Amino acid sequence: MPRPSCPRCQRPESHCLCPLIPQLASRTRVLLLQHPSEVNHALNTARLAALGLENAELRVGERFDDLAAALADPAYRPCLLFPGEDAHPLAEVAGADPRPLLLVVPDGTWRKARKLLYLNPELEALPRVTLPEGMTSRYRLRKAPMAGALSTVEAIAAALDILEAPARFDELLRPFEALIQGQIEAMGEETFQRNHGSET
Repeated sequence: MPRPSCPRCQRPESHCLCPLIPQLASRTRVLLLQHPSEVNHALNTARLAALGLENAELRVGERFDDLAAALADPAYRPCLLFPGEDAHPLAEVAGADPRPLLLVVPDGTWRKARKLLYLNPELEALPRVTLPEGMTSRYRLRKAPMAGALSTVEAIAAALDILEAPARFDELLRPFEALIQGQIEAMGEETFQRNHGSET
């Protein structure tokens, strides 16, 4: 019989993260587009980000038929948080226009995220923005696929730190860090050190 889970954070009730999830306000609007393969992932950091931000929305799918309407709000400047040769550093884009950004964030493996872009031409047409180079993920249980690769919630917190400075969004990472710590405790400190200790 499956363990009862929290309907909000979707974690087992015995490990509910809701007390750690903040309610943070931001001028920036965040639209998370999650590939369906990520929904049942143990971390699902996109959901944590959406729950922790008042001005955020999480949509799940591969093809988003109503995306054009979501991107057409004149109060916001839509852009895609995704690396690429034509991507501009977020700090450059932040002050270029008084309107806040609508930050569109694909959530999935790199391959699945690229598929979302391919299936939704509106995303490919958006100006791209990127985070500073050299950032390091706090996810100590998996080696990053490339330098500077962050989990979705880490990328959003870092982006908001830049866009909304001097405000900080560290609180957004509290449930993420608790999740990682719980996984380390479940595997045992000795196993963690043997398999991951040299990567920290």
